[in-house]
Amino acid sequence: MIVESIKLNHFRNYDKLELKFDKGTNLFYGNNAQGKTNILEAVYLCGTTRSHKGSKDKEIIHFGEEESHLCMKIRKGELPYRIDMHLKKNRAKGIAINKMPVRKASELIGLGNFVFFSPEDLNIIKNGPSERRRFMDMEFCQLDKIYLYHLSNYNKILNQRNKMLKDYAFYPEADTVLDVYDEQLVSHGIVLIDLREKFVEELNQIITKIHNNLSGKKERLTLAYENHTEKEHFEKKLKESREKDIRTKLTNCGPHRDDLCFLIDEIDIRKYGSQGQQRTAALSLKLSEIEIVKQNVKDTPVLLLDDVLSELDSDRQRYLLNSIHDIQTMITCTGIDDFVSYHFKIDRLFEVIEGRVKEKKLNYKGM
Repeated sequence: MIVESIKLNHFRNYDKLELKFDKGTNLFYGNNAQGKTNILEAVYLCGTTRSHKGSKDKEIIHFGEEESHLCMKIRKGELPYRIDMHLKKNRAKGIAINKMPVRKASELIGLGNFVFFSPEDLNIIKNGPSERRRFMDMEFCQLDKIYLYHLSNYNKILNQRNKMLKDYAFYPEADTVLDVYDEQLVSHGIVLIDLREKFVEELNQIITKIHNNLSGKKERLTLAYENHTEKEHFEKKLKESREKDIRTKLTNCGPHRDDLCFLIDEIDIRKYGSQGQQRTAALSLKLSEIEIVKQNVKDTPVLLLDDVLSELDSDRQRYLLNSIHDIQTMITCTGIDDFVSYHFKIDRLFEVIEGRVKEKKLNYKGM
């Protein structure tokens, strides 16, 4: 799969922008706060319906405007697709595929596969479990429509249950309603747990090899899925937790509390790993995303690298660049010196200055 082009109207700091991409490496360079990341965000948003930053639609729309329109063209093999997305300040986004409106945003997810890698992702190991759950959910939703279906329904019911817990004292029939919610949570939750376990098992087979190479064969990295509640006991635990849930006004057990553990030689590096170990494990995780897409959908994802090279040492920079030569990549950076020094092939070069993008002539083609 490749992204052929994108058009932006009233998106972030861009009033109007139209870009065509190469199927290889597209590099955007310029000083900070010029709008480089916004281009990658637009591509990711069109492909997944979500901003990689978690931004709300109204925060993305160009200042002073009520709406934003994005149009992205992609190609999967010989099949072209056009994705149109309308962002509105006070209403849900509108999405069309090949000019046919879709009823739910989730219908777009999985049409293409996108891997976004930013400096913040290097902290995914040491940060809270919500970020690691988000990684699992965002990646798996692109790969498996069944997972997307159960996750969407689980989150919807979870929000309804939490609202009922907050209003518990005002509803005499609250316990009966909670019983219904519990049954639905269990129905979707046990599927999520089962699919996550299989996903982590598959991920383990990939990440161990990648990390072994990254660490110079000095460390063995393995992942462990920490399910807050075993699927066989979810229904029982939910009933036992009812009193606590009412008291705290939150659902205290279930897959929305799960985590992903990173182990090097059986040591939990979330707590006891050095910063170098944590960052190397994070890089291994993102590179594993690429491989797991290749294995599951028999296609390559589009890789979006947002100023990541500046956060890595020379060995890890070189390993990353050597790992992405065969997929479409969009990279932001402040300068191109590192790419030149590594003889990295650049296929299309853009300079970004204050929301204006200018394609530059390539004097260097790399190896």
